[in-house]
Amino acid sequence: MTSVALAVTDGMLQFELSVAYEVFGSAPDAVSVPWYDLRVCGTGPVRFDRFLLEPDAGLDRLRHAHTVIVPGWADVDRDPPADLVDAVRAAHEAGARVASLCTGAFVLAAAGLLDGRRATTHWAHTEALAARHPRVEVDPDVLYVDNGSVLTSAGKAAALDLCLHLVRLDHGSSVANATARRLVVPPHRAGGQAQFVTTPVPAQDDHPLGALLPWVLERLDQPLTVEDLARQARMSSRHLGRHFRAATGTTPLQWLLTQRIRRAQELLETTDESVDLVAEATGMGTATTLRRHFNRTVGVPPDTYRRTFRSRGRPAPEDGRRPRRH
Repeated sequence: MTSVALAVTDGMLQFELSVAYEVFGSAPDAVSVPWYDLRVCGTGPVRFDRFLLEPDAGLDRLRHAHTVIVPGWADVDRDPPADLVDAVRAAHEAGARVASLCTGAFVLAAAGLLDGRRATTHWAHTEALAARHPRVEVDPDVLYVDNGSVLTSAGKAAALDLCLHLVRLDHGSSVANATARRLVVPPHRAGGQAQFVTTPVPAQDDHPLGALLPWVLERLDQPLTVEDLARQARMSSRHLGRHFRAATGTTPLQWLLTQRIRRAQELLETTDESVDLVAEATGMGTATTLRRHFNRTVGVPPDTYRRTFRSRGRPAPEDGRRPRRH
């Protein structure tokens, strides 16, 4: 069981704390993998606007956690408490993976964990983070940044994206998607997506992309083009591109590639199909094409990805099922 510690103190933002508690506090229904051992760690009762929170343990417990989550720090104009900063630094030195949500990045920066690293925070505070900590490479245009043992996210919804990303790293896409379904949120927004877009998720039934995106997801095995998508949406390719940029922060082709990679991850985790068949089922055409895009996007080849998740205790399927065809 992986242990997660929420590092809390007076002056934390309750939304980001609640997001982390909701994601790591309980497993989704029908998920059989061992879930997280979650602990709230702080020094005495933590005051929020309308309630007090009694921690489960002191800040010294952070050193024993596999993952430490630092929620948003409310008053970015003053330094975070020294005992919190010291405890987060000690946890990382002891081998913990440390992630900040929103302005929790100011705590990580104060601990020196972001020096020489790329990081992000809420777009409204990126300039302040860069000015106060010039050794940090602040990227204001992404949802989250994964440096391996140190991760940072932008504000609010991006905090949830990062938490789901951590679940995906620990348990795979299927479990992360199940967690997202329980929370009724999109299963995956890539960390490199723009923070500030007009409509992050086209949730309205009458949105121009509302019917198109599900249609595409049902046909990922087909060689779709931008012209195919535009024809289905009954608009020009240029008009389609503008809607995609406003709704997702990326282009139609990049969004389509991301969905194909996500589908490939799920098939690699849950089936025994060859890379050639996975490539066919995800519209990549050939194993060579899949390997090139997968390696560039995920960071490892498909075969390595499959071995990694199988080695984490995820048994091979017994029914020998093939990828679902549409």
